[in-house]
Amino acid sequence: MKSGTEDKKKVIILAAMLALIVPLAIWELRGYFGGSTPEPRPITPAPAATTTTATPPTAASVPGPATTEAPEAQRVTSSDNIDPTLHLDKLAQSEDVVYAGTGRNIFSAESAPVKIETPIVNPRGGPTVVDNTPPPPPQAPPIDLKYFGYSQAKDKSNIRAFLVHGDDIFMAKPGEVVDHRYKIGSISPGSIQVTDLAYNNTQSLPLMQ
Repeated sequence: MKSGTEDKKKVIILAAMLALIVPLAIWELRGYFGGSTPEPRPITPAPAATTTTATPPTAASVPGPATTEAPEAQRVTSSDNIDPTLHLDKLAQSEDVVYAGTGRNIFSAESAPVKIETPIVNPRGGPTVVDNTPPPPPQAPPIDLKYFGYSQAKDKSNIRAFLVHGDDIFMAKPGEVVDHRYKIGSISPGSIQVTDLAYNNTQSLPLMQ
């Protein structure tokens, strides 16, 4: 009888311990696995890429050679007057030209070296004098135009000059530019003033007889 009573007490104690342990275990597991999860952040759509259309450069924005504001002279000749004949005699003359240089041949090891002049030494023992004078500016070439005639109204107004440049004939009045380079100045029956815009040089061209 005594052993049976002790067994009942053990069972009661065990049941009481289980009654305490099981709720605690359930609460711990619930807090571990079922804890509050952070709310997901709303996804903000990325802004659409702005498509930029490249604007083609205009004539004013494209760098280029400086142009004059003066109007261009009228070209009298046309492409129909060009002679398309192939001159074989002139071609043969150009093929017979032989180059004869006066300096050293850089392709030959036996060629004599170029003589280099020694600088002038000051006889007093001072430093060597070096001439640092800049070279003179290039001289303007003669204007390659020929003045062979003019036209003028009866009241001596609206005078125009006839000019030859190479194979082209131009009719220009004062202020106009011939062949994008030569600006026409004053025109008289005996001569004409022409300015070479490349060198800013003005020359007087006589009337061809």
